[in-house]
Amino acid sequence: MTRYRGFALLGALVGVVVLVCGAIIAGFGAGTSTGASTSTGTGTGSGARTGTGTGTGTGSSGSGAQARTPVGKAAPASADTWTGTWAAAPAGAEPGAPNGFPGRTIRNVVHTSIGGTSVRVTLSNLYSPTPLLIGHASVAVGRGGGTGGSSAEAVPGSMRQLLFGQRAAVTIPPGGRIVSDPVPLAVPYAGDLLVTLYTPASGGPVTYHRHAVQTSYLALGDRTEDLDGTAYTEQAKVWRYLTAVDVLNRRAPGAVVAFGDSITDGVGSRADTNRRWPDVLAGRLRERHTGVLNEGIGGNRVLLGSLELGRGASGVSRFQRDVLDRAGAKTVVIDLGINDILRGETDPARITAGLRDLTRQAHARGLRVVGSTLTPFGGYHAYNPVTESVRERVNAEIRAGRVFDDVVDFDRAVRDPYAPDRLRPAYDSGDHLHPNDAGYLAMGRHLDLRSLSLPLEEKAAARL
Repeated sequence: MTRYRGFALLGALVGVVVLVCGAIIAGFGAGTSTGASTSTGTGTGSGARTGTGTGTGTGSSGSGAQARTPVGKAAPASADTWTGTWAAAPAGAEPGAPNGFPGRTIRNVVHTSIGGTSVRVTLSNLYSPTPLLIGHASVAVGRGGGTGGSSAEAVPGSMRQLLFGQRAAVTIPPGGRIVSDPVPLAVPYAGDLLVTLYTPASGGPVTYHRHAVQTSYLALGDRTEDLDGTAYTEQAKVWRYLTAVDVLNRRAPGAVVAFGDSITDGVGSRADTNRRWPDVLAGRLRERHTGVLNEGIGGNRVLLGSLELGRGASGVSRFQRDVLDRAGAKTVVIDLGINDILRGETDPARITAGLRDLTRQAHARGLRVVGSTLTPFGGYHAYNPVTESVRERVNAEIRAGRVFDDVVDFDRAVRDPYAPDRLRPAYDSGDHLHPNDAGYLAMGRHLDLRSLSLPLEEKAAARL
């Protein structure tokens, strides 16, 4: 081979390498951009997703949108990974708001479990047959701090505008949801965030979470970036449209999802104090930088949904959306089944079969499952020998280890030792079903952190 033919051959090989590298780089760039992401689900049904949608500033097909990533996947804004710090399950369409809140601003107050250096939010239009226009959105650190009391006032210097595909306005399709672009913000551990949305036009029924046990606010006009709370004259104990807040945190190993009914939701605890049992768990995991996400819905059942009452889709149908799609989810703690019994289910095998279905779904995605025994409700209006018998048989199957990977015995933690079919009086909120602050504290402390099987920076599980 002559020297020139050798150079020609070498040049050809280099050319092929350049073409291949260019294709790889182009593909990588397409797969790692960081814009808004959307997905559609059923507007009023079980909550199972039936297709895909896009949400751009104009509500079009999104050909001009920047960098969409699938909902539930971590948008690769940096080398770090996203971890959920707060979540709330969409429970239904808010009564009394069939057209939304046109011309008004909604300021949701939420409490973080862990902090981070950047934040993104997920908004849902799941239970509306009408497109929802978000005209302006923001996120800020709240003055309240979550230590008792709530405030619509933002900490100066913390206000950030939220964009969606680099646009200030976005239309969320019927049954859809959208993830905002990431925004740099020093998000505090165990602090309040204000996620504020201006809805300039009617958007149909409001997708909401009924039992927030937290005060949020409403104002006339576009008050999205107001630092003070003067304009926010109307209060509500619900969360509207907002379903998740994620943060970037280099030290976070992931998140624990609490999945259940009103007892996970925190009904019976004092409002604006963050004393639900998942809040107690979040405090115990804070030094591990582990997020805790509360996906409880008051009145929720394993087998059947009650959307018209704000009780959400059934546990088996909403598990994908509310657990598996959550950023950084590693372990799920399930406390669900009481409402199936209270609303007439007399076959414990059907309830435990549903709970095993949840375990199967979690295992298919590599999540560990810790399940709870069902707490007592003696003295509640639906209590009778039949309902108590069903509860005891469900608990026997759970304790036998035939349902979950591990068990947390919440029944044992809160029951009256002298009347085990009832809550301990010191833990009873007064309705004989829901614990009070002391009862939730006992539950949150009763969970063995070693059962969560989370990575540790230090081997100090037994001491926490």
